[in-house]
Amino acid sequence: MRSALALACRAPSVHNSQPWRWKLAEHSVQLYADRSRLLPVLDPLGREMVISCGAGLHHARVAFAAEGWRPIVHRVPNPAQPDHLASIEFSRLSEVDDEAVRLAAVAVDRHTDRRPFLPDPVPPDLLESLRVFAHSAGARLVLVSDESTRREVELAIQHAGSVERARPEYRRELAEWSGTHVLAEGVPARSLPERSPYPRGMAERDFGEVAEGELPVPVLDDGAVLAVLATGGDTVSDWLGAGEALSAVLLAATREGLATCPLSQVSEVAEARDQVCRQVLGGAGVPQLVVRVGWPVTGEFPAVHTHRRPLSESVEPLFADR
Repeated sequence: MRSALALACRAPSVHNSQPWRWKLAEHSVQLYADRSRLLPVLDPLGREMVISCGAGLHHARVAFAAEGWRPIVHRVPNPAQPDHLASIEFSRLSEVDDEAVRLAAVAVDRHTDRRPFLPDPVPPDLLESLRVFAHSAGARLVLVSDESTRREVELAIQHAGSVERARPEYRRELAEWSGTHVLAEGVPARSLPERSPYPRGMAERDFGEVAEGELPVPVLDDGAVLAVLATGGDTVSDWLGAGEALSAVLLAATREGLATCPLSQVSEVAEARDQVCRQVLGGAGVPQLVVRVGWPVTGEFPAVHTHRRPLSESVEPLFADR
């Protein structure tokens, strides 16, 4: 269990906050949201906290399957305990799932790349496979294929950023979780793009407003494809499913050599969320994230991957006396 959960904790989370808590029983694993790691200004409802936990849940499913176990997941098993997000039981697989082994291998190397991507086009069949992965996890991945719609998404992200930056408490919270040299949490300076006198013309989070980045950035127009990850509703179950779908998409993209960068601003400001819902989803569904997908500018990511907290801080026995 601990071996699989070590891989699960490599999942992406908002500002690398790692807001999950795993409890081990003799024959099951319980996933809880850790509200001590909630970002109260950015995420007062806990939407992104739960999405992050959903990504961890999918990573865990992949890890257990790679070790020869079929994870049987009961999502939000106790509505009276909304922070109890999943219960995982197991049965033995007759043979190891080769696809899970491949995805578990890339989960170790997956990272968020905040640099601009190369202008080389991503083949349509690769993009379609990502859409299928999202659908299999219960969400929609809507590719933003035309320039006018792309501009609407970029404007929505910019609007959300301007609204958030106007709040001093948002800037303080962002500074607390970025540009840090603390090893175990937050977005370190080495993973943030350095300041550039040249506009990058790309959708991004405004870390540069509060933190000095150290990641070299080429002078390059961003060639990323934008895709909106959406759910049918906006409940805790939907947020959890969005996180699982996000993990599925990111791992599949990494396996194909693609770079990815999730952006959650569109769900943080109501006007931005409504704009993307109208312009991209045709009014049907709830946009939870935008994902940038494309080819990385270097074969190797020129920074150490973001660290994770010690497993002892997020994994504990279900019963304290065991």
